[in-house]
Amino acid sequence: MKLRATTLLAAALALAAPATGRAALTAYTEDFESLVQADPFALGNAGWLVFGNVSTPGGTYLYGYGPFPAPNGGSAFCSIDVGQGGVEQGAQQLSVYSDYNNADHANGNWIESNVFLEQTISAAEVGQTWVFAFDAKLGNLLPPSTALAFIKTLNPAAGYALTNFLTVNTTAIPVTWNRYTISIQITPDLVGQILQTGFANTATNYVSSGVYYDNLTWGQQTQTDAPGASGPAAFELRGAWPNPVRGSTRIGFSLAQGGAAEIAVFDVAGRRVAMLFRGAVEPGAHAVTWNGRFDDGRLAPAGVYRCVLQTAVGRQARSLVVTR
Repeated sequence: MKLRATTLLAAALALAAPATGRAALTAYTEDFESLVQADPFALGNAGWLVFGNVSTPGGTYLYGYGPFPAPNGGSAFCSIDVGQGGVEQGAQQLSVYSDYNNADHANGNWIESNVFLEQTISAAEVGQTWVFAFDAKLGNLLPPSTALAFIKTLNPAAGYALTNFLTVNTTAIPVTWNRYTISIQITPDLVGQILQTGFANTATNYVSSGVYYDNLTWGQQTQTDAPGASGPAAFELRGAWPNPVRGSTRIGFSLAQGGAAEIAVFDVAGRRVAMLFRGAVEPGAHAVTWNGRFDDGRLAPAGVYRCVLQTAVGRQARSLVVTR
């Protein structure tokens, strides 16, 4: 069994706890063609990291482990694969899957496996929008496994609390290659925070979970590829107060334009446990209250949860820690 986090709160808030990030955001491209496919250290030497989170079938957070340099090959997290690409993808691709070396698969627990690069946000990036773009196709993933690509920000001044969680769901993408993007606007409150770009999956009982990725780019958005109102600035999920949560907590959100919105609470396995709001809202600031209970009335066990705001223009998530 891998290294366990020593405290629930630190592991729960970190989700993919950082190593030492770069001092500013730096653009990169990665097509995996220059990496040696047979080298077990190729991904780790290129800066890739991994982190695991484990929860019970009921959603109670158990422990986290990492970050570690990403392996290449074997049964844990990721590998450089060959022969899965088309003309645009070339010979080598990144395959991301669960940490099947974790024996908690056999115990029916849920393993969340993260594979990512990380940097530190500086004041120079405030006001900019940065875009993570990549090619992806479905691998051998089978239900109930899930997969996603993400941009995360974590605040080291607040126990590495998750402050942004922007995703593309890759669970049910086609088996043919397509292009996907995620973007984030850098606001003043993010200065000094850790930003991670990468991929994750959640699996249990050794069920297959693989997804292929290639042609990664990360850089500042230009005027020619600006998405207009579809960027993250069009909506915001604010922090919950109080958090950690013992009873009820109030969660703020805002929309620049009116429209449909949904706010729900999910466990770390990605299962929705409480629907807080679903319907049309006017432009401006709003708030909802979570009473600390599941939709079926049960008291939420202690652990980490994710509050997710879904709108027509995107999705944001923030962490909630329940203490009892």
